[in-house]
Amino acid sequence: MRVKRSRCRMVILSASFGSLSGERSKARAQDDKAKRNNPMLLLKLLLTPLFILIVTLIGRRWGTLVSGLLVGLPLTSAPVSLFLAIEQGTTFASRAALGTMTGTISVAAFCLVYSWLSLGLPWPICLLSGWAVFFASTFLLEQFTLPLLPSFLLVLLVLSIVLPSLPRDRQPVPVATPPRWEIAARMVVATLFVLILTESAALLGPGLSGLLTPFPLFASIVGAFTHAFSGAAAARRVLRGVVTGTFAFTVFFLIVSGSIEKAGITATFVLAILGAFLVQGSSLWLLNLNARSKIKRS
Repeated sequence: MRVKRSRCRMVILSASFGSLSGERSKARAQDDKAKRNNPMLLLKLLLTPLFILIVTLIGRRWGTLVSGLLVGLPLTSAPVSLFLAIEQGTTFASRAALGTMTGTISVAAFCLVYSWLSLGLPWPICLLSGWAVFFASTFLLEQFTLPLLPSFLLVLLVLSIVLPSLPRDRQPVPVATPPRWEIAARMVVATLFVLILTESAALLGPGLSGLLTPFPLFASIVGAFTHAFSGAAAARRVLRGVVTGTFAFTVFFLIVSGSIEKAGITATFVLAILGAFLVQGSSLWLLNLNARSKIKRS
Protein backbone atom coordinates (compact mmCIF):
# COMPACT_ATOMS: atom_id res chain seq x y z
CA MET A 1 0.00 0.00 0.00
CA ARG A 2 2.83 2.38 0.87
CA VAL A 3 4.47 1.61 -2.49
CA LYS A 4 1.25 2.32 -4.35
CA ARG A 5 0.72 5.57 -2.47
CA SER A 6 4.25 6.70 -3.21
CA ARG A 7 3.78 5.89 -6.86
CA CYS A 8 0.53 7.90 -6.96
CA ARG A 9 2.28 10.81 -5.31
CA MET A 10 5.04 10.62 -7.92
CA VAL A 11 2.51 10.57 -10.75
CA ILE A 12 0.65 13.56 -9.30
CA LEU A 13 3.89 15.47 -8.76
CA SER A 14 5.11 14.69 -12.28
CA ALA A 15 1.75 15.76 -13.74
CA SER A 16 1.81 19.00 -11.77
CA PHE A 17 5.40 19.69 -12.78
CA GLY A 18 4.48 18.88 -16.39
CA SER A 19 1.58 21.30 -16.33
CA LEU A 20 3.78 23.96 -14.77
CA SER A 21 6.47 23.42 -17.39
CA GLY A 22 3.81 23.57 -20.13
CA GLU A 23 2.46 26.84 -18.74
CA ARG A 24 6.00 28.22 -18.49
CA SER A 25 6.73 27.24 -22.11
CA LYS A 26 3.49 28.90 -23.25
CA ALA A 27 4.38 32.02 -21.30
CA ARG A 28 7.86 32.05 -22.82
CA ALA A 29 6.36 31.66 -26.31
CA GLN A 30 4.01 34.56 -25.65
CA ASP A 31 6.88 36.68 -24.36
CA ASP A 32 8.96 35.85 -27.44
CA LYS A 33 6.03 36.75 -29.68
CA ALA A 34 5.53 40.03 -27.83
CA LYS A 35 9.22 40.84 -28.22
CA ARG A 36 9.06 40.16 -31.95
CA ASN A 37 5.92 42.30 -32.32
CA ASN A 38 7.25 45.27 -30.35
CA PRO A 39 9.66 46.43 -33.10
CA MET A 40 6.92 45.89 -35.69
CA LEU A 41 4.47 47.94 -33.64
CA LEU A 42 7.06 50.70 -33.26
CA LEU A 43 7.67 50.65 -37.01
CA LYS A 44 3.93 51.01 -37.65
CA LEU A 45 3.68 53.95 -35.26
CA LEU A 46 6.65 55.77 -36.82
CA LEU A 47 6.50 54.97 -40.53
CA THR A 48 2.83 55.64 -41.27
CA PRO A 49 2.45 59.17 -39.83
CA LEU A 50 5.85 60.22 -41.21
CA PHE A 51 4.86 59.09 -44.69
CA ILE A 52 1.53 60.93 -44.42
CA LEU A 53 3.23 64.11 -43.21
CA ILE A 54 5.67 64.19 -46.14
CA VAL A 55 3.01 63.51 -48.76
CA THR A 56 0.61 66.05 -47.27
CA LEU A 57 3.20 68.82 -47.34
CA ILE A 58 4.10 68.02 -50.95
CA GLY A 59 0.44 68.04 -51.91
CA ARG A 60 -0.14 71.43 -50.31
CA ARG A 61 2.81 72.85 -52.18
CA TRP A 62 1.62 71.74 -55.65
CA GLY A 63 -2.17 72.05 -55.37
CA THR A 64 -5.31 69.95 -55.06
CA LEU A 65 -4.89 67.82 -58.18
CA VAL A 66 -1.36 66.76 -57.22
CA SER A 67 -2.62 66.19 -53.69
CA GLY A 68 -5.24 63.84 -55.10
CA LEU A 69 -2.60 62.04 -57.15
CA LEU A 70 -0.54 61.49 -54.02
CA VAL A 71 -3.59 60.30 -52.09
CA GLY A 72 -4.16 57.80 -54.90
CA LEU A 73 -0.84 56.18 -54.07
CA PRO A 74 -0.92 53.24 -51.62
CA LEU A 75 -0.12 55.44 -48.62
CA THR A 76 -1.60 53.12 -46.01
CA SER A 77 -2.15 50.06 -48.17
CA ALA A 78 1.55 49.56 -48.90
CA PRO A 79 2.59 49.56 -45.21
CA VAL A 80 -0.36 47.28 -44.40
CA SER A 81 0.68 44.88 -47.17
CA LEU A 82 4.28 44.90 -45.93
CA PHE A 83 3.23 44.22 -42.35
CA LEU A 84 0.92 41.42 -43.49
CA ALA A 85 3.75 39.80 -45.43
CA ILE A 86 6.05 39.91 -42.39
CA GLU A 87 3.48 38.85 -39.80
CA GLN A 88 1.15 36.53 -41.76
CA GLY A 89 3.45 35.20 -44.49
CA THR A 90 3.89 35.78 -48.22
CA THR A 91 0.99 33.54 -49.26
CA PHE A 92 -1.43 35.52 -47.11
CA ALA A 93 0.05 38.79 -48.39
CA SER A 94 -0.28 37.68 -52.01
CA ARG A 95 -3.97 36.86 -51.62
CA ALA A 96 -4.58 40.06 -49.67
CA ALA A 97 -2.81 42.11 -52.40
CA LEU A 98 -5.14 40.59 -54.99
CA GLY A 99 -8.10 41.65 -52.88
CA THR A 100 -6.61 45.10 -52.41
CA MET A 101 -6.11 45.57 -56.14
CA THR A 102 -9.69 44.48 -56.82
CA GLY A 103 -10.87 46.81 -54.06
CA THR A 104 -9.81 49.84 -56.11
CA ILE A 105 -13.09 49.37 -57.97
CA SER A 106 -14.85 50.36 -54.75
CA VAL A 107 -12.54 53.37 -54.37
CA ALA A 108 -13.40 54.53 -57.89
CA ALA A 109 -17.12 54.11 -57.10
CA PHE A 110 -16.66 56.24 -53.95
CA CYS A 111 -14.97 59.03 -55.93
CA LEU A 112 -17.62 58.94 -58.66
CA VAL A 113 -20.56 59.13 -56.25
CA TYR A 114 -18.98 61.81 -54.06
CA SER A 115 -18.06 63.96 -57.06
CA TRP A 116 -21.54 63.95 -58.58
CA LEU A 117 -23.34 64.48 -55.27
CA SER A 118 -21.03 67.38 -54.43
CA LEU A 119 -22.61 69.38 -57.25
CA GLY A 120 -25.57 70.14 -55.00
CA LEU A 121 -25.17 68.49 -51.58
CA PRO A 122 -23.03 69.28 -48.49
CA TRP A 123 -19.93 67.25 -47.69
CA PRO A 124 -21.40 65.07 -44.85
CA ILE A 125 -24.06 63.63 -47.17
CA CYS A 126 -21.52 63.16 -49.96
CA LEU A 127 -19.12 61.42 -47.61
CA LEU A 128 -21.66 59.05 -46.06
CA SER A 129 -23.14 58.22 -49.47
CA GLY A 130 -19.68 57.54 -50.86
CA TRP A 131 -18.89 55.23 -47.94
CA ALA A 132 -22.18 53.38 -48.43
CA VAL A 133 -21.34 52.77 -52.09
CA PHE A 134 -17.82 51.67 -51.16
CA PHE A 135 -19.06 49.05 -48.68
CA ALA A 136 -21.79 47.87 -51.05
CA SER A 137 -19.24 47.42 -53.82
CA THR A 138 -16.88 45.65 -51.41
CA PHE A 139 -19.67 43.27 -50.40
CA LEU A 140 -20.33 42.41 -54.04
CA LEU A 141 -16.64 41.89 -54.78
CA GLU A 142 -16.39 39.56 -51.78
CA GLN A 143 -18.86 37.17 -53.43
CA PHE A 144 -16.47 36.06 -56.18
CA THR A 145 -12.74 35.79 -56.83
CA LEU A 146 -11.02 36.16 -60.19
CA PRO A 147 -7.44 35.21 -61.04
CA LEU A 148 -4.80 37.92 -60.95
CA LEU A 149 -4.69 38.91 -64.63
CA PRO A 150 -8.49 39.05 -65.20
CA SER A 151 -8.84 41.07 -61.99
CA PHE A 152 -6.19 43.51 -63.21
CA LEU A 153 -7.92 43.94 -66.58
CA LEU A 154 -11.29 44.43 -64.84
CA VAL A 155 -9.86 47.15 -62.61
CA LEU A 156 -8.30 48.94 -65.59
CA LEU A 157 -11.63 48.78 -67.43
CA VAL A 158 -13.55 50.26 -64.49
CA LEU A 159 -11.00 53.05 -63.95
CA SER A 160 -11.04 53.88 -67.67
CA ILE A 161 -14.83 54.27 -67.47
CA VAL A 162 -14.95 56.20 -64.18
CA LEU A 163 -12.24 58.76 -64.98
CA PRO A 164 -13.99 60.38 -67.99
CA SER A 165 -17.34 60.04 -66.18
CA LEU A 166 -16.31 62.43 -63.39
CA PRO A 167 -17.88 65.91 -63.58
CA ARG A 168 -15.64 68.60 -65.04
CA ASP A 169 -15.32 72.13 -63.68
CA ARG A 170 -14.25 74.93 -65.99
CA GLN A 171 -14.14 77.54 -63.24
CA PRO A 172 -10.80 78.17 -61.47
CA VAL A 173 -10.35 76.21 -58.27
CA PRO A 174 -9.51 78.30 -55.15
CA VAL A 175 -6.43 77.54 -53.09
CA ALA A 176 -7.17 75.26 -50.14
CA THR A 177 -6.75 76.78 -46.69
CA PRO A 178 -7.22 73.89 -44.23
CA PRO A 179 -6.85 74.37 -40.46
CA ARG A 180 -3.49 73.92 -38.79
CA TRP A 181 -4.51 70.77 -36.97
CA GLU A 182 -5.50 68.92 -40.15
CA ILE A 183 -2.08 67.35 -40.71
CA ALA A 184 -2.00 66.00 -37.15
CA ALA A 185 -5.51 64.58 -37.59
CA ARG A 186 -4.50 62.82 -40.80
CA MET A 187 -1.46 61.30 -39.13
CA VAL A 188 -3.38 60.03 -36.10
CA VAL A 189 -6.26 58.55 -38.10
CA ALA A 190 -3.91 56.91 -40.61
CA THR A 191 -1.89 55.27 -37.85
CA LEU A 192 -5.00 53.97 -36.10
CA PHE A 193 -6.33 52.56 -39.37
CA VAL A 194 -3.10 50.69 -40.11
CA LEU A 195 -2.96 49.28 -36.56
CA ILE A 196 -6.58 48.12 -36.54
CA LEU A 197 -6.41 46.49 -39.97
CA THR A 198 -3.12 44.69 -39.45
CA GLU A 199 -4.07 43.43 -35.98
CA SER A 200 -7.45 42.13 -37.20
CA ALA A 201 -6.08 40.59 -40.41
CA ALA A 202 -6.08 37.04 -39.03
CA LEU A 203 -9.74 37.39 -38.01
CA LEU A 204 -10.91 38.93 -41.29
CA GLY A 205 -8.91 36.62 -43.54
CA PRO A 206 -6.83 37.62 -46.59
CA GLY A 207 -9.75 38.19 -48.94
CA LEU A 208 -11.86 40.57 -46.85
CA SER A 209 -8.88 42.32 -45.24
CA GLY A 210 -7.46 42.90 -48.71
CA LEU A 211 -10.73 44.32 -50.01
CA LEU A 212 -11.00 46.69 -47.03
CA THR A 213 -7.36 47.81 -47.24
CA PRO A 214 -8.00 50.43 -49.98
CA PHE A 215 -10.76 52.06 -47.90
CA PRO A 216 -10.72 55.69 -49.12
CA LEU A 217 -9.50 57.04 -45.81
CA PHE A 218 -7.30 59.83 -47.13
CA ALA A 219 -9.57 60.54 -50.06
CA SER A 220 -12.32 60.99 -47.47
CA ILE A 221 -10.22 63.20 -45.22
CA VAL A 222 -8.70 65.35 -47.95
CA GLY A 223 -11.90 65.47 -50.00
CA ALA A 224 -14.16 66.37 -47.08
CA PHE A 225 -11.80 69.00 -45.64
CA THR A 226 -11.25 70.51 -49.07
CA HIS A 227 -15.00 70.50 -49.71
CA ALA A 228 -15.67 72.20 -46.37
CA PHE A 229 -12.95 74.87 -46.54
CA SER A 230 -12.34 75.41 -50.27
CA GLY A 231 -15.56 74.43 -51.99
CA ALA A 232 -16.99 71.46 -53.88
CA ALA A 233 -15.06 72.19 -57.09
CA ALA A 234 -11.74 71.84 -55.27
CA ALA A 235 -12.92 68.57 -53.70
CA ARG A 236 -13.86 67.20 -57.11
CA ARG A 237 -10.42 68.09 -58.37
CA VAL A 238 -8.88 66.15 -55.49
CA LEU A 239 -11.00 63.09 -56.25
CA ARG A 240 -10.12 63.26 -59.94
CA GLY A 241 -6.50 63.11 -58.89
CA VAL A 242 -7.29 60.13 -56.65
CA VAL A 243 -8.82 58.17 -59.55
CA THR A 244 -5.87 59.06 -61.76
CA GLY A 245 -3.43 57.98 -59.08
CA THR A 246 -5.28 54.70 -58.61
CA PHE A 247 -3.65 53.36 -61.79
CA ALA A 248 -0.30 53.41 -59.97
CA PHE A 249 -2.00 51.84 -56.94
CA THR A 250 -3.25 49.00 -59.14
CA VAL A 251 0.18 48.35 -60.65
CA PHE A 252 1.75 48.29 -57.20
CA PHE A 253 -0.50 45.50 -55.95
CA LEU A 254 -0.38 43.63 -59.23
CA ILE A 255 3.37 43.27 -58.71
CA VAL A 256 3.01 42.40 -55.01
CA SER A 257 0.38 39.74 -55.62
CA GLY A 258 2.18 38.17 -58.55
CA SER A 259 5.75 38.26 -57.26
CA ILE A 260 5.98 38.12 -53.48
CA GLU A 261 5.82 34.33 -53.10
CA LYS A 262 8.62 33.76 -55.64
CA ALA A 263 10.79 36.88 -55.41
CA GLY A 264 10.51 37.49 -51.66
CA ILE A 265 9.41 40.51 -49.67
CA THR A 266 12.29 42.93 -50.26
CA ALA A 267 12.67 42.46 -54.02
CA THR A 268 8.91 42.51 -54.56
CA PHE A 269 8.30 45.76 -52.71
CA VAL A 270 11.25 47.49 -54.36
CA LEU A 271 9.93 46.46 -57.78
CA ALA A 272 6.36 47.44 -56.85
CA ILE A 273 7.46 50.90 -55.68
CA LEU A 274 9.42 51.46 -58.87
CA GLY A 275 6.44 50.36 -60.98
CA ALA A 276 4.05 52.62 -59.07
CA PHE A 277 6.30 55.67 -59.39
CA LEU A 278 6.79 54.98 -63.09
CA VAL A 279 3.04 54.94 -63.69
CA GLN A 280 2.51 57.97 -61.43
CA GLY A 281 5.25 59.90 -63.21
CA SER A 282 3.64 59.13 -66.54
CA SER A 283 0.29 60.37 -65.19
CA LEU A 284 1.86 63.64 -64.03
CA TRP A 285 3.55 64.09 -67.39
CA LEU A 286 0.26 63.55 -69.25
CA LEU A 287 -1.57 65.99 -66.95
CA ASN A 288 1.14 68.59 -67.45
CA LEU A 289 0.98 68.10 -71.21
CA ASN A 290 -2.81 68.46 -71.14
CA ALA A 291 -2.58 71.64 -69.08
CA ARG A 292 -0.08 73.17 -71.54
CA SER A 293 -2.30 72.36 -74.49
CA LYS A 294 -5.25 74.07 -72.80
CA ILE A 295 -3.15 77.16 -72.16
CA LYS A 296 -2.12 77.32 -75.81
CA ARG A 297 -5.73 77.00 -76.95
CA SER A 298 -6.85 79.82 -74.68
